Amino acid sequence: MYYDSDRGKDEFEESENERDDLMHVHFLHRHIPAAISYSILVFFAVIAAILIFLYVNTEKSTSIALQNGGDQKTNFVYGSWPALQNAEFFKKTKEDFIAESISFIEADLSAMIIRFYKDGKLLKEAPIQTKGRNGSWWETPAGLYKIISKEENHFSSFGRVYMPWSMQFQGNFFIHGPTRYPDGSPTSFTYSGGCIRLSLDDAEEIYRLAEKGTPVLVFEEAFNGNRETFQYKNKYLLPENIAYLAADLDNNFVFAENKFGDKRSIASIAKLMSALVAVEYINVEKEVTIDSSMLVKTSISRLREGDRVSVLDLLSLLLLESSNEAALAIAAPLGESQFIKLMNIKAEAIGMKDSSFADTAGVLSANISTAEDLFQLTKYLYHNRSFVLHMSMGDENRAAYNQLQFRNLQNFNLIPGATSMIGGKTALSSSAGGSMLAVFEMEIDGQKRPVAVIVLGSDDAKSDIGVLYRFVKDNFSLGPSRVYP
Repeated sequence: MYYDSDRGKDEFEESENERDDLMHVHFLHRHIPAAISYSILVFFAVIAAILIFLYVNTEKSTSIALQNGGDQKTNFVYGSWPALQNAEFFKKTKEDFIAESISFIEADLSAMIIRFYKDGKLLKEAPIQTKGRNGSWWETPAGLYKIISKEENHFSSFGRVYMPWSMQFQGNFFIHGPTRYPDGSPTSFTYSGGCIRLSLDDAEEIYRLAEKGTPVLVFEEAFNGNRETFQYKNKYLLPENIAYLAADLDNNFVFAENKFGDKRSIASIAKLMSALVAVEYINVEKEVTIDSSMLVKTSISRLREGDRVSVLDLLSLLLLESSNEAALAIAAPLGESQFIKLMNIKAEAIGMKDSSFADTAGVLSANISTAEDLFQLTKYLYHNRSFVLHMSMGDENRAAYNQLQFRNLQNFNLIPGATSMIGGKTALSSSAGGSMLAVFEMEIDGQKRPVAVIVLGSDDAKSDIGVLYRFVKDNFSLGPSRVYP
């Protein structure tokens, strides 16, 4: 809302004092003094500012009518979307956007093509030069996003480079042109600087075409869970005395399950979601100053008031030693309430339909999930944020960062003899009992398969994980291939 304060002389004769006023108003043929007029103007300006602020900060979604659902509207939550992992569903979603005459950006990371549609019509197509490397901090997951900010020459505090014609579409994800160092020299051609890199001309053209708020559809074939053609055969059933799920992360085949939809407290398994939100919304090099409110009861106390600790080092404490102190400190840059809000938004976005998070450490019994939902979380981490899983085993790559400032960290997630385990999180509390999420690269008939094993409410979670692991190893082989519809 704008107001033009430059006014000309009134057409009517007025007193000397009235003509000297910068602004005056007549209401019902009565003169209102300038001071009151200004007060009214300020009041409406404040109201307008509040409305604009609420509008900008309101979570938005896109509703479209899917062709196979008649007039049914599907509410798309901005973020990574599990349904969009399916190539056919992605294609139909794109067709429906076109049918609804929506202006949007399509980024096909498998074909390495970016397209801009104006009112449902293709206006621009260009090659993608580079994308976030698989398994890196900047890997771009499939999903529905939106342009949240634009900057003609953004400086990345991550890569310490300038990114021309930069369009941020969630957290640390950007579309941009060729990157340059502060001295003006170009980076290597393969350098992405964060997500999707285009040529300078293509980046500028799409920058000028796309408005803030433009939807961004991202597809990556590697996130397509239906692309696998393996089939398994079952030899016998696993005893059903706990809530569990063992399944293939690539083709979703379920080896064993019991009460996988039961809602349970998950205790420290919630820290995996805390780690995910931290790496997607906070610069891992950012330092957090430790204050007394963060020094809570935890397994191994390592933080001291006044310490300055990087988010990356806090992640190591969080994932390896299940530090409750690190869980509180890691939320500080965003604020605890906003951080927890993002945890729940992320859960909804990746298909965790029966989950809710109440704190960043998993201390409260209100941190609820199911084995099925935790499989969705594991699948997202494995395909898009695998370094989080690697960190949970102490295997993170720190080549680009400072060495860990803490020494002799213990790893609570290790299972003796489980050499094929590549990630996981253990948990123990009075409300959750013993629980664990573990990921293995399991060799089946000479092929390595990514298998998630999840146990909730166990008396001995690590032992039960081992039982399920051996069940899969001993009782399944690769069956005849067939194409799934």
